[in-house]
Amino acid sequence: MLVLRLAVGAGTHLTEDEAYYRLWSAAPALGYYDHPPMIAWWLWLGRHIAGDDSLGVRLAPILASAITSFLVFDLVRLAGAGRALAGRAGIWFNAMPLVAAGGFLAVPDSPASLFWTTTLWCVLRAARANSLAWWAAAGAAAGLATLSKYSALFLAPGMLIWLAWTPGRRAWLRTPGPWLAALVAVALFSLNIVWNADHHWLTFDKQFGRIAASRFAPGHLAELVIGQAVLLNPLIAMFATAAAFARRRRDHPAIDLSLFFATAAPFAAYLVIHSLHDRVQAHWPAPLYPGLAICAAVGAERLAGSAAWRRCAAAAAPFGFGLCGLLLTYLALPVSVVGRANLALPVRGWPSFAARLDRLQRESGAAWIGTTSYGLASELATEPALRAPILQLAERDRWTMVSTGVKAPDLARPGLVADLSRRVDAASLARCFARVTPLGQIARGDPGEAGKTYSVFVVAGPKRDILKSGC
Repeated sequence: MLVLRLAVGAGTHLTEDEAYYRLWSAAPALGYYDHPPMIAWWLWLGRHIAGDDSLGVRLAPILASAITSFLVFDLVRLAGAGRALAGRAGIWFNAMPLVAAGGFLAVPDSPASLFWTTTLWCVLRAARANSLAWWAAAGAAAGLATLSKYSALFLAPGMLIWLAWTPGRRAWLRTPGPWLAALVAVALFSLNIVWNADHHWLTFDKQFGRIAASRFAPGHLAELVIGQAVLLNPLIAMFATAAAFARRRRDHPAIDLSLFFATAAPFAAYLVIHSLHDRVQAHWPAPLYPGLAICAAVGAERLAGSAAWRRCAAAAAPFGFGLCGLLLTYLALPVSVVGRANLALPVRGWPSFAARLDRLQRESGAAWIGTTSYGLASELATEPALRAPILQLAERDRWTMVSTGVKAPDLARPGLVADLSRRVDAASLARCFARVTPLGQIARGDPGEAGKTYSVFVVAGPKRDILKSGC
């Protein structure tokens, strides 16, 4: 899987979000508009090791997938199982479609999953050895997880639930180990807190603003459950559920899953509550996947007395890897194979699209290129065919300490604005510019495919300070 991810990562164009995080990595900081800084640090490191290309951007996340696999394997052994069951958990983790087909992507979920899993690994080692050093390591991993994604904050109540689960573990709360871990985690997370305090609580406003419910829309709950069952691998999801209810077989050793259930419970509960008023993005639960792979492997072991369950367990990995192979093959095909839908469109057609924009920019005499979307601005900033400065007209707070070009755009000169036709029109641009001239539309995608259509305009004479307040 590591070799496959390296090959796919090197040969696949960056997605919009990955291109955006690449821009972050050009100016490493302690925080950014959307997320804590870890993904930017990882991309900075990968680009300096492997070069400023797709592989360099994705190198650290790809290696993190392999490391997480080994942590899953060892966590099972630390929980009391043997090598065979540990091997199944590691394989099943990689057979989850979200991991199998998305494990090469450079997104914040990658470091968040690695450090979440590392926290559990260090805690079990601390519990076995009664070691302050391992408790400190657990705190460091948890702190790094919070610097990856704020969902890692749910580790704290989850860990408290686990410690309070039995009288024996409750006694640990009277020892310095767990409190040392908490202190180390808070110290690391405070780096991002200080950055937010210096930047008007930019990221906190963005992310914690999701918590407020503005409506009741329970339909998203069904979407969450069905979507996660597919992304987990339906067979693995079935065994993970069974682990919570199936009894241990007398001829097998006791395996303690309480750490995985307890630490997952607060975050899982939040996702369910969030789904009652808004959509839960498919990748949000990613940090829970390693623990769910472990629970699923144990669930399969507990149900192994039934021939039907054994057949399901035998089919889980082939099903997941087969589905992954189909998805990655489809990604590599030059045309759509599912009607008019092209699921690979987010990574298709960018070089030729950039070349057409470059020609229009030079022919129109525009000095800069503008968009309304951060993703499109980021993609254009990665294309070597475009030499003009790139400017996102909206969400100017997003670009604190981040630049999309080697120099600031000269707004005293005309600019070329391009974006999806549903996002931009002449009327909206006329509120910000004195002159707006439509140039028609251009498409991006594979030859012969519908693709995406972008409207293009030449604008001049800004009516406000676009760099400061946007359009």
